[in-house]
Amino acid sequence: MAWAKEIRRKISSIKNTWKITKAMELISTVKMKKAQDSVMAKKEIVLEILKVFARIEDSLSWYPLFDNWLWDKTLAVVITSNKWLCWWYNIWVMKKINSYIKETNEVIDFITVWKKAANFVSKTWNNLIADFSKDFTDNIKPIYTKRISRLLKDEFMSWAYKKVVVFYSHYINTIKQIPVNKDFLPISSVDIKNYLSEIIEDSYDIELELKADIESQNDYKIEPSKEELAEHIIPIILDMMFYDLLLESKASEHSSRMIAMKNAKDNAAKIAWNLTLKYNKARQAIITKEVSEITSWVESLKD
Repeated sequence: MAWAKEIRRKISSIKNTWKITKAMELISTVKMKKAQDSVMAKKEIVLEILKVFARIEDSLSWYPLFDNWLWDKTLAVVITSNKWLCWWYNIWVMKKINSYIKETNEVIDFITVWKKAANFVSKTWNNLIADFSKDFTDNIKPIYTKRISRLLKDEFMSWAYKKVVVFYSHYINTIKQIPVNKDFLPISSVDIKNYLSEIIEDSYDIELELKADIESQNDYKIEPSKEELAEHIIPIILDMMFYDLLLESKASEHSSRMIAMKNAKDNAAKIAWNLTLKYNKARQAIITKEVSEITSWVESLKD
C-alpha cells in the first residue's frame, strides 16, 4: 500500500497549493480594487485644477515642457512588478521595450520602478540612470511618485533628452491589460486638458462646469502672473499623471496575478480531483480483490 500513501501525499500537497493560490487570488482582487478606487478618488480636485488650467491655457505657448528638443536620446521609464506569479504581465512590458528599440533605433537611458524592470535593464546591458525599486510597495503614495515625476521634468529641462517615454501595462478591464509606450514629455495643453477631462467626464458635464466658472467671475486676479502660476500648477498635473500611471500599472499587475492564481487554483483542484478518483478506483480494486479472495477461501472450506 506504499503507492496509496504516495497518492494521498500528492493529494494533500495539491490541496495545500489550492488553498495558497485561492488566498493569493483573493488578496490580488482586493488590491486591484484598491488601486482602481485610488484613481477615481480625486475627481473634485481634478475639476478645480481643470478650471484653473482653462483660465491660464492661453498664456502657455512659451512653456518649455511643450517644446521638442532636437536631441537624439530618449529617457524611458519602465514600470513592472517586484515579483513574478502574475502571468505574462512583466514579459509583455519587456517585449514592448524590445520592439520599440528595434523599430525606432533610439538611444535610450532608463529609469526603473520595481525590481523586475531593474533586472531587465541590467541584463540587457542598457544604461540605467536611476532605480526606484526600493521606494515603493503596493501601497503607492503620491509623495514618493513626485520624486520620479520631478526627476523626469528636470532631466527633460536639462536638454539632455528629446522626449520621455513610459513603458507600462495599460489597464482596460479585469481580464485585459495591454503593454504600451506612452509619451510623457514633451506635453501639450491639449494633452493636459484631455487627461483631466477623462478623469471627471463620467461625473461632471465639463463644458457646463467650465462655462459656469467663467460666468461666475470675469477673470482671476493673479499675482504675480499667469506664467508663474503655470510654473506651479503644471508640475502638480505631471505628478498626478505619473501617479495615475503607477496606479494603473499596479491594477494591471494585480489583475494579472488574480487571473494567474485563479488558473493555478483551478488546475490544482482538477489535479486533486483526478488523483482522488485514481486513488478511489485503485482502492476499490484492492477491496474487490480482497473480497474475492475471502469468498474463494470460504468456498474452499465448504468443499
